[in-house]
Amino acid sequence: MQRLRIGIIGTGAIGGFYGLMLAKAGHDVHFLLRSEYQAVVANGLRLNSAVYGQLHLQSVQAWGDPAEMPPCDWLLVGAKTTSNAQLAPVITRLSRPGTRVVLLQNGLAVEEQLRPLLPDNLHLLGGLCFICTHRAAPGVIEHQALGAVNLGYHSGPAGAGESLAIVEEGAELFRSAGLESVAMADLQQARWQKLVWNVPYNGLSVLLGAGTTRLMANADSRALILELMREVVQGAAACGQVLPEDYPEKLLATTDRMPDYLPSMYHDFQHKRPLELQAIYAAPLAAAAAAGCELPKMRMLHQALRFLDAG
Repeated sequence: MQRLRIGIIGTGAIGGFYGLMLAKAGHDVHFLLRSEYQAVVANGLRLNSAVYGQLHLQSVQAWGDPAEMPPCDWLLVGAKTTSNAQLAPVITRLSRPGTRVVLLQNGLAVEEQLRPLLPDNLHLLGGLCFICTHRAAPGVIEHQALGAVNLGYHSGPAGAGESLAIVEEGAELFRSAGLESVAMADLQQARWQKLVWNVPYNGLSVLLGAGTTRLMANADSRALILELMREVVQGAAACGQVLPEDYPEKLLATTDRMPDYLPSMYHDFQHKRPLELQAIYAAPLAAAAAAGCELPKMRMLHQALRFLDAG
């Protein structure tokens, strides 16, 4: 494979993990950092992984100013959806015609929010990360399990045939780093599919102050998780995205096998960062409502989270 230049925007748990893995595989990876720039320049990036062991990227191509960072062939955006509008000029600055921009973000309609702010000659893709990871300290990432990325094409100058080839090229990029990656024909279906897990576990971890193990061990919270999952499946179906009927049960079984995990929204709430309520709750609720489908439990969860977020 040609050695492409890959840029990481948002070197937190997600961007740091995938960027480090790609750099360790020999790719030309450049990291854009803000508050952690000095720490990463001095100490590199460290990954403490239950899957891959202790990895250290000592020499990091780190940049503190996007004006100084070179343009890239691929840009992986690991920042939160709450900052997408502010990131658009940075993405534009670090791109050139034909750059592939991958939003490694949760939620629905994140590409639709960003697309009007980007040049038409950029390819915009969505990336759904199935991973248990969090940032432990500046430049230090804890990885508990999983790591797969499902990719789908959203928009750009490519025709149907070329867009599939671009998605497969991206999937192969992750595979070259030893990671599972699937090229998805339908990005919207992939996003709804990921919401089936994200909607209950992110929100309930904040409301109940618990990780996945406690949430799954309690009969009431486990029943609520399943009910929320089934509502998301209903919302997806109303929007034309039919998911397997037993998908919630399969996700429950998968979560039972996972180590205890505190989702990203829990960490955002603990650190008093804005919660990703628009992408994970408001957008899918609005899409389902527009299709004539109300999701009452998910709406109540969203309202409770909005109350906490406002505080």
